[in-house]
Amino acid sequence: MAQRRLPRLRGRDPVARRRHPLLAVLADLDQAALRALRTRAHGRVPDAVMKTLGMAGEWGAVWAATAATAAAVDGGRRRRWMIAGAVGPAAIGVNFAVKVAVGRKRPVLEEHPPLARAPTKLSFPSAHATSSLAAATAMGRIAPGGRPVLYGLAAAICLSRPYLGMHYPSDVVAGAALGIALGRLVPGLDGGPPTGGSAEPHSAAP
Repeated sequence: MAQRRLPRLRGRDPVARRRHPLLAVLADLDQAALRALRTRAHGRVPDAVMKTLGMAGEWGAVWAATAATAAAVDGGRRRRWMIAGAVGPAAIGVNFAVKVAVGRKRPVLEEHPPLARAPTKLSFPSAHATSSLAAATAMGRIAPGGRPVLYGLAAAICLSRPYLGMHYPSDVVAGAALGIALGRLVPGLDGGPPTGGSAEPHSAAP
């Protein structure tokens, strides 16, 4: 019986591998993780779930909608929620600047094409991961009790990217780190709800 040929990733540079053996090992691990996520535990239902998560994370849409809902029901912190709602989409702009500077192309896994589309061919870092972790971090500063749900959703969106074949796992890790940093840098989000009124004055410190 002929041995089954495993799907291969294109784009390996043998010269670069000889020059940087440690980076080559890390790249092999990255590609192996991508191959496992793209080729295992797939089916109609999980594929549909991951595609939905990917669409929800496009342009930070799910995060903007979450913040808008929170602002509508939490008048005391409305201004903070509005700021946090803009963090995800704004983080995509920062992400794109890094993408252009790095210039890494998206993975191509032979016999297993990606299950989604993207506006560019640039891969590093993942915009979904950056926007999701930036928004989750920003919103978690406003409502610390909601962090498990916020970070859980962000993690699921991150997982969807290599699962769908859109990113290497390292793209997602780098995007997540960038997003956390951006979410922490946004000023004026920390603290509990203000007392003595249902609306938060623009001049009041959080």
